Amino acid sequence: MDRRWVGLDGVEVVPAMRAGRQVLRVRRNGWLVADCRSVAEVAAHVDLADLCEVIDLAARRGSGGVVEARTSSHHG
Repeated sequence: MDRRWVGLDGVEVVPAMRAGRQVLRVRRNGWLVADCRSVAEVAAHVDLADLCEVIDLAARRGSGGVVEARTSSHHG
């Protein structure tokens, strides 16, 4: 599964390969800001506390079938 983090003002951070090494690519509104070798370098471009990981829930279901909704056992 591809990993991706998004933040304020159109910021996106994704793993990428550059010159045979993995980097964290920082983009803002689709434009390349920097290829960072560490999280500390990412922090120079974006507040890490503002980043949220994007999770594709459809990929977690696996079968793609209908998922049954249930109620909590704590509610009568």
